[in-house]
Amino acid sequence: MIQVATLSLFRFDGVFSRLGAFAMMGLARWPLSRLNGLEFWKLCGSGTGEGFTPRPNTAVWAVLCVWSDEKTAQSLLKSASPFRWYRNHACEHWTVFLRPISSRGAWSGQNPFHVDSPTPTGSLTAALTRATLKPKILMRFWRRVPDISQMIGSNSDVLMKVGLGEVPFLHQITFSIWPDTGSMAAFARHPGPHSEAVKAVREGNWFREELYARFDVINEAGHWEGKHPVVLKEGQDNT
Repeated sequence: MIQVATLSLFRFDGVFSRLGAFAMMGLARWPLSRLNGLEFWKLCGSGTGEGFTPRPNTAVWAVLCVWSDEKTAQSLLKSASPFRWYRNHACEHWTVFLRPISSRGAWSGQNPFHVDSPTPTGSLTAALTRATLKPKILMRFWRRVPDISQMIGSNSDVLMKVGLGEVPFLHQITFSIWPDTGSMAAFARHPGPHSEAVKAVREGNWFREELYARFDVINEAGHWEGKHPVVLKEGQDNT
């Protein structure tokens, strides 16, 4: 069986549904921990604007999961009670299905993504970065974020991007989808706020824990901002 990761985004409209989504950060933990075939999961909030800010966006919440295989993922995302609650109360939801092609580092003391084949299939490429920030560098890190957010937001190659976090300020997650690995690498190498921030992180040892992963985009379900964020390969269908 080939491991599959999913990122599910949910948008909530109204005070009561947003309060419910906040409560699910605690209430969903027990039922998720009991799902057979769910190998790793994280409940996340999001940032305002492009998402890459420390100010929470109470309308958008996310669940990242790692499953034993795609069939299990498809089945439990439809039937498990936490995901049914999210769908029933959200005004919009979207899930992207991902096959890991590279992963290095650790998340909560482990690397949750198992790479069966490092060779991209030619489909769209997704990038995920996750870091635990050292408290003493929080101000220096977040001062750099607005320029990076503007840079990625103006990049026409980025098909979809979102900034997430498990704990505001301290835990930072970025997720983006690109047409191919070349355009993603070009952004990372381009002189400017992003490359300068990466250099500062390395030289200053800003992170307690970090993980970098890349994926093939293999499927999607639902819509986001009124559309399908990615165009699937021939033979695949938007669910």
